[in-house]
Amino acid sequence: MSATRLKKSYKFALRSAIYISILVVGLFITWLWYVDDLEQNWYYIPIVALAIFLSCFLVIQIRVERFIYRRIKRIYDDVSLLESSPLRSNPVITDMATLTREIEKFAEDKKIEIDTLKIREEYRKDFLGNISHELKTPLFTVQGYILTLLDGAMDDKNVRKKYLQRAAKGVERLIYIVKDLDMITKLEIGDLNLKLEDFDIIELIQNVFDLLEMKAAKKEIALTFDMDYKEPIMVHADREKIQQVVSNLLVNSIKYGQYNGTTEISVENLIKNKVIVRITDNGEGIPQEHISRIFERFYRVDKSGSRKEGGSGLGLSIVKHIIEAHGEKIYVESVPDVGSEFSFTLEKTTNEPTQSSSESELLNQA
Repeated sequence: MSATRLKKSYKFALRSAIYISILVVGLFITWLWYVDDLEQNWYYIPIVALAIFLSCFLVIQIRVERFIYRRIKRIYDDVSLLESSPLRSNPVITDMATLTREIEKFAEDKKIEIDTLKIREEYRKDFLGNISHELKTPLFTVQGYILTLLDGAMDDKNVRKKYLQRAAKGVERLIYIVKDLDMITKLEIGDLNLKLEDFDIIELIQNVFDLLEMKAAKKEIALTFDMDYKEPIMVHADREKIQQVVSNLLVNSIKYGQYNGTTEISVENLIKNKVIVRITDNGEGIPQEHISRIFERFYRVDKSGSRKEGGSGLGLSIVKHIIEAHGEKIYVESVPDVGSEFSFTLEKTTNEPTQSSSESELLNQA
C-alpha cells in the first residue's frame, strides 16, 4: 500500500486520536496543576499523551474501518452485479473521498453507455422501418401483378406481357436493394478488397457523364466540367468503386436537381499528393439539420413516405464507405433551394512539388 493510500485510509482515525489526546492530556495537565503536582510529575505528560494517542488511534481505526468496510463492501457487491462494472477489479477501500470519486466515475460511464444504447436503439428502429418500407413496396408490386395474372388476366396476351414486365422490374429493384445491402455490409466489416490501380479521373468522370446522359436529359440537366481538362489527372484507387462513387453522386444530383439545372464537376490539386473532386449542383439543397445523417443507410430528408424517385436509399452510405475504405474523406455543403456540393479526396499517382500554404489550408476547409 502506498504512502498516499495509507494516509487517506487512516486520516479519520489519526485526526480523531490527536483531538482526543489533546483533550485528555489537557485535562490531565489541569488536574496535575490543580493538585499542585505538575512540577514533580511533568514527565508523565508525554507518556500519557503517547499512550492515549496510540490507544485511541487503534480503537478508532479498527472499529470505524470494520463498521464502514462492511457497508462499503455491500455497495461494491451490489455494483459488481453489473457484468461490465469497472469496480469489480478494484480493492475495497474505506476512504470516502476515493470511493465517492469511483462511484461518480462509474455512474458517468454508465450514463454514457445508456445514452449510446439509446442512440443505437433509435438507429435500429429507423433502420428496420426503412428497410421494411424499401422492401415491401416492390414486393407488394410484384405480388399484385402476379395475383392479377392468376385471377385471369394471364389469358390476355397483351396484359400478361405488360404485367410480367412490370413484375420483372419489381424483382430487379429487390435485387438492386439486396446487392447494395450486401456491398455496404462488406464495406462496414472491411471484407471488401480494393483493387488499387492508376487511372485518369477525368476520363472516368467523362465515362459516367456518357452513361447518365439520357437520364440527365429527361430533366434537361447539363453535366459539365468546370473547365477544359486537357491533361489527364492520374489517381491511385479502385477504379470500379470510384466510378460507383461518382455515379451515385451524379444520380442523386440529377434525381433532386431542378429542371434546366446544371451539375458541375471540378478536380483540384490539394497538398502534395492529393486531389479533391467536387460535384456541385443548383438543385433542391439539403436542410442543415439533415446533413449530419444523410450518409446513414436508408435515411431520407423527405419524411412524407413518398418515393417518387427510385433508388435503394443506400447510395450515399455506400459512397461514404467506399471513400473511407480508401483512407480518404468526403464532405458535403448544402443550402436549401440553392444547391449542394459533395466533395471527396483521392491520392494522386504522380509526385508533384509541395503546394503553397493557401492550397494546404484548402483540405482543412473542405
